[in-house]
Amino acid sequence: MLVTKQYWIPVFNEERTVRIYLPDTYEQTNQDYPALYMHDGQNVFEDKDAVGGRSLRLKDYLEQNHDQVIVIAIDSGANRMEEYRLWAPGKMSDELTGKSDSKEAKGRDYLDFIVRDVVPSMNATYRIQVGSNYMAGISLGGLLTVYALCCYPTVFRRGAGISSAFFRNQEKLEQYILESEQVAFDGLYLDCGDKESGEERIDRAFLKSNERIFGLLEERGSSVEFKVVKDGKHHYESFSHRVPAVMTFLLGRRGYKHS
Repeated sequence: MLVTKQYWIPVFNEERTVRIYLPDTYEQTNQDYPALYMHDGQNVFEDKDAVGGRSLRLKDYLEQNHDQVIVIAIDSGANRMEEYRLWAPGKMSDELTGKSDSKEAKGRDYLDFIVRDVVPSMNATYRIQVGSNYMAGISLGGLLTVYALCCYPTVFRRGAGISSAFFRNQEKLEQYILESEQVAFDGLYLDCGDKESGEERIDRAFLKSNERIFGLLEERGSSVEFKVVKDGKHHYESFSHRVPAVMTFLLGRRGYKHS
């Protein structure tokens, strides 16, 4: 079952839709459920809501597999790039995109809003297991997810980053990971396609960016898995095929194959 709520997000100065998936057993039992927070909410559940008409089709997957999890997906807006960036773009971003962007980065304030407002609201409204909040995101949403797990390890215990666009804030994120004392989350799934853009130079750099973040987290003793997806592209058609691996990892089901 999908329900929607509207939240005023001060840092964006606008109201935003939050889509909430409740498992089929929610109204028939009194059990508590883990909660998965996701970015780009309009692209999560159904094609009819998605930008470009293609979503992760997560609603169909969850219903078919009877996954017992509450999913809270927050819509992105027209200014997604600045909303999801954590810092101003660095050298790697300028080199790959061929341009510099000086717009304000609001990602850290956005995550603070989720922690201060959305999480307590969801905990008060739905039966959510204590200590079982997870987060997942795609591209810049993956960047947000990794930062959130490092910054709020007691709030978000597991996470997943699909084709994470770390390169947008590569230098600052690496510095943050190296300097942070809080990298003790329970588990992080990362993946990256080997054909993210279709341009060999960018594909190599995108993969190297992901490998670098994975390596730094692993060096810090974090529980992190990394997969290179053969022929994986930066497109929801490709992203949706990774949903089974992501959900299996997050929910701790048997059968997850470690990289």
